[in-house]
Parts: sequence; C-alpha cells; structure tokens
Amino acid sequence: MIINGKSIKGERTFEVINPATGSVFTECPDCTKSQLDDAMESALRAFPGWGKDKTKRVQTLHECAAALKSHGDMLAQILTREQGKPLKDSLYEINRSVSWIEGVVSLDLHSQVIQDDSAALIQAHHKPIGVVAAITPWNYPILLALAKIVPALLVGDTVVLKPSPFTPLATLKMGEILRNLLPPGVLNIVSGGDELGSWMTMHPVVRKISFTGSVETGKIVAQAAAPDLKRIDLELGGNDPAIVLPDVDPQKVAEKLFWGAFRNNGQVCIDIKRLYLHEKIFGRLVQEIAAIARAVRVGDGFDPASQLGPVNNKPQFDRVIDLVEDAKKSGATMVTGGEPLGGPGYFYPPTIVTGIAEGTRLVDEEQFGPALPVMAFGDVDEALERANATHFGLGGSIWTNDLDRGAELASRLECGTGWVNQHGVVSPYAPLGGVKWSGIGYQFGLSGLEELTEMQVINIAR
Repeated sequence: MIINGKSIKGERTFEVINPATGSVFTECPDCTKSQLDDAMESALRAFPGWGKDKTKRVQTLHECAAALKSHGDMLAQILTREQGKPLKDSLYEINRSVSWIEGVVSLDLHSQVIQDDSAALIQAHHKPIGVVAAITPWNYPILLALAKIVPALLVGDTVVLKPSPFTPLATLKMGEILRNLLPPGVLNIVSGGDELGSWMTMHPVVRKISFTGSVETGKIVAQAAAPDLKRIDLELGGNDPAIVLPDVDPQKVAEKLFWGAFRNNGQVCIDIKRLYLHEKIFGRLVQEIAAIARAVRVGDGFDPASQLGPVNNKPQFDRVIDLVEDAKKSGATMVTGGEPLGGPGYFYPPTIVTGIAEGTRLVDEEQFGPALPVMAFGDVDEALERANATHFGLGGSIWTNDLDRGAELASRLECGTGWVNQHGVVSPYAPLGGVKWSGIGYQFGLSGLEELTEMQVINIAR
C-alpha cells in the first residue's frame, strides 16, 4: 500500500482471484485500522502545502501521466490478470486514463465577480475541501481511480483511495509508480474489503467521500456521511434504456448497439441494459445483433483472439446466471447464449433475451453483465414511459436518423446523460451524474471540480 509516500506492507492479507481460472493467484495487503489512520493523518498533513501552488500541481499531474504511459504494458498485464478483460482492452484503459489526466488538467475553475461597483466588490472563490476518501469499483479500476484522484489533486485536495478488493493490484502498482512524483501524503492508496470502506466513510479526517458502486452500498455511504455532514458524490447503478426508432437501418446500428451493451462484458454502469426496438424493425435488428453475439470470441484475456473476457467475480457471475434463469422461468426466449460456458473461470456468453417485459427481474434490475433484454414498442411515447418507469436514472439513448427529434426525445428521458445515436460516451470535460437512485452530485468537467471544493464569498464594502 502507499501511505505517506512510502510503500507499506500489510500486517494481514486477502486473496485475489483470476476470473479466467476462478483460482487464487496472489495475495494483497489488508489495511488495518491503524494503517488507515496513518494514511488519513498523512493526507491531512499534506493538505495545506499541496493546495498552495496550482502551477506546481498541474506540472506534477502531467508528470504522473507520462509515468503511467511509460508503464502501460506492465499495468495492463496486471489489470487483465485480476479483472479479466482482454489485454488490448486493459491497454486501452491505461492509455485512456493517461489522456483523461491531460484533459482534466486543462480545466480551470475561475473566481466569479458577482458585484463590482462603487458600493461593493463581491467575489466567489473555490477553495479545496480537504481530505477526499475515494472508493472505486472493479470494472475499470485504473480509469475510475484516476477520474477521482486527478480532479481532487488538481483543485488542491489530498486523497485516500480504496480500490475494489476484487481488483486491487493494478491500482496499488499505480500508486508505486506515482509515489515518488507526488509529495508524501498527497495520494494514499490502501486495500481491503467492506470493513475498510466503512472505516473510511466514517473517519473524522475525511471531508468529502467520492464513491462509485452499487445503489445499496451508496445508501450506506450516505448514511455514514450524514452525522459528520461530509460532502458526498455518489455515482451509482444504472439500468440504461436505448430506444431505437423505425427510421434507422438495422444493419448500420446493430454493431453500435451490441457494443453499447456488451463492452467490458456489460460490466459498465452506463452500458445499455434495456433495449427497446420499434416493432417495424424488431425482428431484423434482433437478428443482426444476435449474429454479432454468436460471432464474438469469449475467452481468457491473454488470448489475442478473445474479444470478451470472463465476468470479473463469482458473486457477479452467479447474479447473471440467476437473472437469466429467472427470465427463462418467466417464458423468455434465449436468442443467443443463456448458459455459462464450460471449463474453469467465470465465462458467460453474450445473451440476447426476447419475449420478456417489465416486471421481470432481468428488465427491472441492473444485471451488470452479458445479458440483454430486448423488447418491442409501437409508440415512442409508450417507450419513453416504460423507459422512465424505474428508480434508476444514469443514462439513456435515442437512435434515429432525425437528429432534432432524437435530441428532443433524449431530453424527455429521466436520466443524467441522454445520448443520440451512441451510448455510454463520456468526456473529462462533460459532467456525469445520475438522477433518482443513480446518484448524487457530478463527476467530470467543471461541475465535477466544483464538487471537490468549497465556495467562499468575499464581500468588500467601498
């Protein structure tokens, strides 16, 4: 682990499993409460000095990006071993993370002049908030860690980060790479399970919690933050709908729709989770998507032929199996897939499900895996009503050749981001957040930077 700029061994360890084999391949430090206290105190000590010089912070973050790029191949190897994704996708994640850093550091929060006249000068300034506790999931360990770390460090905060216990290793290795570039205590990375997460969210040093994960855990985080009035941003689960209008060419949109649902094996908060197709194109488009699903190679991430790897962990693997089996019992049709692949590891094929409707768990719940319910609609207003009839509200998309109509329909989706003719595209410059149960607050863009600061108004009488 990285605490106060030093590489610290754990007094105890926990096992890390390779999802391609289902077997333990190494052990990881399990942070104790006293070690977490050390990390928090070091972040608190580092905060005043780190917040003073923005020019130095920007320069240091550029150096961090260069260091990660130079170690990209090594990090990608570790990432594939613990997360399961194909090696080329792991390398893409590292490279995307580097470009994300460069994008974030180009942003600048300016002070605002509210009044400047003979009576008064009133200005609003953004000041760093303090120590940020960041907790990240297992689907994009490096990218989502840096999406929290870099904005916080840019505005002058310091960070204590906990990666998922399913994928801690690449994040810890990243910490080793960066520890000699950052002043001691500015970035601390500790590893452990749910108990460590609970300690972090209740720790008195923390002034802000940034969490990405499930709705259930997000609610627990919010409860833990309340007694101390810690600031929070929660990017939680999604059950994103995609609505495809009858004016599209099924052959032209099928591949985008497939990968919008199945990239990273469907293990993306903002993937397509429910697909609504107009009845005029339903049969043809299902056939096109199914053909892609049948042709996709699922296998070990170190096999160059693999396009999708295993589901990351046994609990999630079992959840996908359970949801698909429940759909079968309801009478749904498995157009492709529907059964785990044989052999060791958590392999499940891309599964296209029709003959299914709202009220079925696979439709109503977030599957976060390679199973997609596909449903027909006749009227777009009906489709929007069905799409919005959920506690979730992270993203959604409209697919049509009429871009103006697409934008208008996307604005009627009850979600944080509405896409037209694409899905799940994010940018370091654009805020990302959810409505309803899908989150509180925003990450990315200037809005994300603002959420990592406190505003102070200076009011001068003249």
